[in-house]
Amino acid sequence: MMAPTRERMIETTARLLQHRGYHGVSLNEILVEAEAPRGSLYFHFPGGKDQLVRDATRLSIAQTTEFLRTTLSESSNPARALRTFIEETARMMAASDYTFGCPVAPLILDDPGDVAEIEALCRQAFEEWTSVVRDALVAAGVPSPRAETLALMVEATHEGLFLIARAYRDTTPIMKGAQELEALIQTALPASTNR
Repeated sequence: MMAPTRERMIETTARLLQHRGYHGVSLNEILVEAEAPRGSLYFHFPGGKDQLVRDATRLSIAQTTEFLRTTLSESSNPARALRTFIEETARMMAASDYTFGCPVAPLILDDPGDVAEIEALCRQAFEEWTSVVRDALVAAGVPSPRAETLALMVEATHEGLFLIARAYRDTTPIMKGAQELEALIQTALPASTNR
């Protein structure tokens, strides 16, 4: 059974944005791929493309955040959990033929500077993901200032590895980086943390 029109349009937009960014996606393409009637766009999204992009970006951010939180909560060792999270995203990237990636990076690189709400959403996404990692590290016993720095390092490493893997069309850099990141974070954890 086909999902409701609004939901299909949001999911299609989220996927297309990851491939080509804000300016690389046309409304016509979204309608065709979502199998949505032309009149449905402004019915569901009176604000047009900007509203649709905001809603699609919010969905992608929420899905990524939930996946990150769940992965961290399922392990007593945040170093191991972060490696698992990064390796799983690498598998998703390979399965998508290297089109899957960070839900906000293509938007940032495409510079929709005239849409302040989208810029704000991208900043908020990085702030949220960094804080989720920081909180997990603090809960595991890492002092707050170090946890903050490590969380930023995790986010920067993950984003960079995605870009490199896309360029090479190979997840090996992600897997190697995830292993090294786990080792780095493990050194910051108290000895009592499950290794």
